[in-house]
Amino acid sequence: MRKYEVMYIIRPDLEQEAVQATVEKFQNIINNGGEITKHDLMGKRRLAYEINKFRDGHYVLVHFNANNDVVSELDRVMKISDEIIRYMIVKDVA
Repeated sequence: MRKYEVMYIIRPDLEQEAVQATVEKFQNIINNGGEITKHDLMGKRRLAYEINKFRDGHYVLVHFNANNDVVSELDRVMKISDEIIRYMIVKDVA
């Protein structure tokens, strides 16, 4: 298993329950074959530039260990989720 880091931005117009449900959905995907080492819900912050007419977003940062299948599934689900504005999955070098 390799170390990965994912940061994603959830739409700001969602209610807190929907934000929590989205976070739990992605946690379950990672925990199904991997393990989360650090999870940080950074809260609502201003975006550097406007994305899809949104100026704010709920930032989430997750460090995890997983194999390639888990990362592929996480990438696939994040691409098709309407709740996600942007995301990035990278290998963690530290």
